[in-house]
Amino acid sequence: LLCCCGSPAAPRARCPPARAAAAAKKLLQQSRPCGRAAPAPPAGSAPGPARPGTKRLPRAIVVGVKKGGTRAVLEFIRVHPEVRALGTEPHFFDRNYHRGLEWYRSLMPRTLDSQITVEKTPSYFVTKEAPRRIFNMSRDTKLIVVVRNPVTRAISDYTQTLSKKPDIPTFEGLTFLNRSLGLVDTSWNAIRIGMYAVHLQGWLQYFPLSQIHFVSGEKLITDPAGEMGKVQDFLGIKRVITDKHFYFNKTKGFPCLKKSESSGLPRCLGKSKGRTHVQIDPEVIEQLREFYRPYNIKFYETVGQDFRWE
Repeated sequence: LLCCCGSPAAPRARCPPARAAAAAKKLLQQSRPCGRAAPAPPAGSAPGPARPGTKRLPRAIVVGVKKGGTRAVLEFIRVHPEVRALGTEPHFFDRNYHRGLEWYRSLMPRTLDSQITVEKTPSYFVTKEAPRRIFNMSRDTKLIVVVRNPVTRAISDYTQTLSKKPDIPTFEGLTFLNRSLGLVDTSWNAIRIGMYAVHLQGWLQYFPLSQIHFVSGEKLITDPAGEMGKVQDFLGIKRVITDKHFYFNKTKGFPCLKKSESSGLPRCLGKSKGRTHVQIDPEVIEQLREFYRPYNIKFYETVGQDFRWE
């Protein structure tokens, strides 16, 4: 090809090595294309029309809590036409903050001016630096916290870990420093997360309660439309998600969407949701209830809402 461009009079002649090198050098210096048209790109490789919308930083974040029902809230709210949600957990404000806001923004779905961007990472709620970092991004960010009976939440957390690491100690062994004395190991993450009143104080240093909405993980199962109605009110969007969007899946034991965001087919959460919990000694459960009671009461008083976990 180099020889053809250099010697149009003899396009089919084989170039001697020296002549080929000279022709190549000349072409690079001139930087001009051959007269022959460039081959057409393979089918499907041509760039399509620009996608509408802009990648924006989230206006609302589901910050917690793990095993509380955050995935359900995200899947339910993204059905709303005025909401676009990031499906994966970016872990920006806890693990990836060093990557910068532009990296974070690049992960977000494109939205129109009339739409809200939402992301969820449940570990934010127990990350000490997260409230300040989110505040520095935008003090107007709306925060959603999905809470659940801390005893049930801890058992669910342990059940999930056990499915991945079957050789871990028993739930009782990890829960207590000294069971006979009732000393609970608050350094164990499964226990620590459920101390909601403690973690909430860090958020209230930066955000007023009016910017934090608490979703009941229990009511999300028994009355998903009611709980999602409150979420829509909190986000300032019309109540589009109603009873007509849900049906109760008896096998899984929780509600599923009749229609998902991307198709008209029913949509249930993954197989890891609704997993049967490990059986725990009732006495251990009662000891944990006693442990969490003062934290729960403090939490109720702070948020002005009784979740009736007692």
